[in-house]
This record gives sequence, C-alpha cells and structure tokens, in this order.
Amino acid sequence: MAVETPYERRVIRVRDVVKAHSGLDDNAANELAVQVLRALDSIPEKIR
Repeated sequence: MAVETPYERRVIRVRDVVKAHSGLDDNAANELAVQVLRALDSIPEKIR
C-alpha cells in the first residue's frame, strides 16, 4: 500500500473533477490536473 502525499491527493481530486466534466481518459485528465495545480500554485498565497 503506497502512502499518498497531500500533493498526490490534490492531483487525484482535480483529476476526478476533470474526468467527470470531460471526455478525457485517466492519463490525459491526470496530466491536465498536474498543469492546473502548477498554475494554481504559481499564484501567490496572498492573492489566492
């Protein structure tokens, strides 16, 4: 059993939302989730 990091849990959460609202498969949704989180993480905490 692998231990999920908080980041991995965030990726899974975003991936699941993307999959629920698009026709993307697991891999494509996961890649998009990583990009979305990178974009969100680049926003300074004060602004978020």
